[in-house]
Amino acid sequence: MNNRLSVSEMNYQLADSGAKLCLFQDDFAEKAADLKVSVQAFSALEATPGAVFPEASLDLADVASLMYTSGTTGKPKGVLQTFGNHFFSATASMLNFGFQKERDAWLCVVPIFHISGLSILMRSLIYGMPVYLERKFDVTKVVPLLESGKVTHISVVFTMLKRLLDWEPTIQVHPHLRVVLLGGSAAPAEVVSKSLERGFPLVQSFGMTETASQVVSLSPEEAHGKIGSSGKILFPSELKIVKQQETDRDGEIWIKGPTIFAGYLYNESATKEAFSDGYFKTGDMGYLDEDGYLFVSERRSDLIISGGENVYPTEVEHVLLSFPEILEAAVVGEKNAEWGEIPVAHLVVRSEIDQKAILTRLQAQLASFKIPKRFVFHETLPRTASGKIQRHKLKEKN
Repeated sequence: MNNRLSVSEMNYQLADSGAKLCLFQDDFAEKAADLKVSVQAFSALEATPGAVFPEASLDLADVASLMYTSGTTGKPKGVLQTFGNHFFSATASMLNFGFQKERDAWLCVVPIFHISGLSILMRSLIYGMPVYLERKFDVTKVVPLLESGKVTHISVVFTMLKRLLDWEPTIQVHPHLRVVLLGGSAAPAEVVSKSLERGFPLVQSFGMTETASQVVSLSPEEAHGKIGSSGKILFPSELKIVKQQETDRDGEIWIKGPTIFAGYLYNESATKEAFSDGYFKTGDMGYLDEDGYLFVSERRSDLIISGGENVYPTEVEHVLLSFPEILEAAVVGEKNAEWGEIPVAHLVVRSEIDQKAILTRLQAQLASFKIPKRFVFHETLPRTASGKIQRHKLKEKN
């Protein structure tokens, strides 16, 4: 569970999942005390006598993990990930990157409550590969490890990659480093060039919680020739673009294969809506070029990716609209050099409001990365004839 969530958000996920116990690190004791389930500190477990349990019999179709992802309804949905999802994701990764048993080690600086981090641990278990697990991304700790030759792989989001590239140009990446896996979005040309010049073997990718990590990948050797692409579909998955009209360049990205999740917990309607003819409808728009490389043109549901964290506008808007003084709300992304994007709230208010008071109430209900970093006030929000908010016009006003 994401430790950056508010207590209210945590309690929702615990109740929805039916969890009976929450294990926590000691430094989260204050937050854990407000959870509405039994809680137990990891430190207390160390003093508990061990026990021997019979070996469990598992099927690849059995659910192995549950991760929550927000959606257009504003409420997080539980994504059911099976043992098979994780196994075939790890297999695809190994076939893509290769595996050197005596050398490979993955540096994990991304959160393990996200699929990017959890998938590293799953690969470790399946491959028998060591993982260097850091509590958080700290460039002063990461750089020495990349120079040491102890790690061969690292997963990063754009913000982390940018901080590495902005570090002293004297970084000497060890030749053992084979993969710098970038998730979230394709890198711009200048970032690709700078990465390769610095010796970072940049691998761009496309994936999500519902696909158990990456399902599309672009190698360093292909990066310059396919700027803006996320790469090609990985074995054994299949990908197709579903267009509204045959003459359209872009269409919705549909994916099928053994890494696709089993469904949304207790949400048959959302599960049914997400699939068609065995394909998962990602909601992302994109196209395939003449060589079969995927270009993602639009993130689903106007998703904002801030420092590697997904911010769904609808979720934030629902909270804002619960405040009586706010009549209308629309949250859009604004490009930011440090975080990639930041959320900006466009509001129509009933009367003058105290922004500090609004922020205080938001902090009680939302994780910090979801809270708008700026408020823009309007007399009315731009809408289509059918009443839908024209978010692209709000982005122009940011």
